Amino acid sequence: MAIDSIAFLTPGNYPDADPSAGLDDTLRLIEFGERLGYRGAWVRQRHLEHGISSAAVFLGAASQRTSTIELGTAVIPIGYENPFRLAEDLSLADALARGRIQAGFSTGMPHADLLADLVFDGDWRTYDLGYERVARTVSHLRGDYLGDVDTTIESPGNIQRPRLQPHTPGLAARSWYGVTSLRSAQWTGSAGLHLLTGNIVSAAGLGDEPSGDRGTEGGVPSFSTVQAALIDAFRVAGGADKRAAVGRVIVPTDGADRATVKRYRAYERSRYERTRTVHGERRVLFAEDLVGPIDEIAERLAADPAFTPHSGPVTELRLELPYEFDVRDYEQILADAVRLVGNGGRTAATVSSVDNPVA
Repeated sequence: MAIDSIAFLTPGNYPDADPSAGLDDTLRLIEFGERLGYRGAWVRQRHLEHGISSAAVFLGAASQRTSTIELGTAVIPIGYENPFRLAEDLSLADALARGRIQAGFSTGMPHADLLADLVFDGDWRTYDLGYERVARTVSHLRGDYLGDVDTTIESPGNIQRPRLQPHTPGLAARSWYGVTSLRSAQWTGSAGLHLLTGNIVSAAGLGDEPSGDRGTEGGVPSFSTVQAALIDAFRVAGGADKRAAVGRVIVPTDGADRATVKRYRAYERSRYERTRTVHGERRVLFAEDLVGPIDEIAERLAADPAFTPHSGPVTELRLELPYEFDVRDYEQILADAVRLVGNGGRTAATVSSVDNPVA
C-alpha cells in the first residue's frame, strides 16, 4: 500500500451523568495510541452533544499525558468561533504540546437553530461565517504584530510589541481544512492548508463520471473516485506540497471475540444502505465501513482509488472510530489496525503485547 502513516479520530463520548469518566477514557486512549505508534490522535469539536465541546482545552490536557503523538482537531466548525480568541486557545494548547497541535477547521454551524442566537449578538445571518473566517484564524496563528512598528503595550515587568500570545511558530503551517466538495478542495489548496477528507463527500460540480476511468457503478458515482477527484483538485489549486489525509471507518475483527464480531457486523449492515445512493441536490455520498480481518481491510485499501489519485498517492490514513462503541472496542480496533503500516518498525507481536491502559 501507499500508506506509510496512520492516525485515528476518536469521538470523545461520555455519559451524561459522568462526563469526566468518559473524557478520561479518551485521554487514556490517546496515550494508548501513542504507545502503539500512531502518528496522530484527532478529536471532533461538538456542541450540545456528549462530546468534546472545546478541542483546544481537551488537547491541552492530552498534551500533558503524551510526548510524541500529533494532536489534531477534526474539525472545529468555524461559524461559532471568534478567530482571534480561537487562535489564542490553539496557540496556548500548542505551547503546552511543544508544537504537536494540528489545527483542523470546517465551515458550517451544527444546531444553528438552537445555538447561534446564544453565541452571537446581533443578526449572525449577515456575518461571514465561511472560508474567510478560517483564513482570519490562520492569519492570527502566524503571530503578526498588531499596530505599526512603534506600537507597544506595557504589562507588569515588560514592554513589548503586541501580537497573539503565546506565539508558537509553525502552528499556522500545521492548519488543515475538512474537505467534502470541489469548491472546498480548491479553496483549501489555494489557501495553503492541508487537506482532511473522510467518509462524506459531495459529487456536485464533478459531472456524472468523476475523473479517470473509475467513474460510476449502477448510476451512482464511486465514492472513492469522487474523493480522488477532490484530492486532485486540491493539489492543482496549490496543495501539491501539502499533506492530505484520507479517513475511513475501519473495524478489524482479528482481536475481537465472537459476540463482538457479531455486533460489529450488525453495525456495518445498519449503515450500508446509505452508501448505495446519492443524497440531495449536493449529491452527497457515504463511504462503506471497512469491517473484517485486517488482511482483508488492507487489500481493500490497496485497491481504493482515493489513495491513488492521478496527482500522486496519498500516504496518510486516518482511522475514524465509530461513535457507538465502547472504549475497550476502541482499544482492540487500534491494536489491530496499527498493523496496516509498520509504524516505528513495530510488529504484530509487539502490538499485541502492549498492556491495556484503560481501566
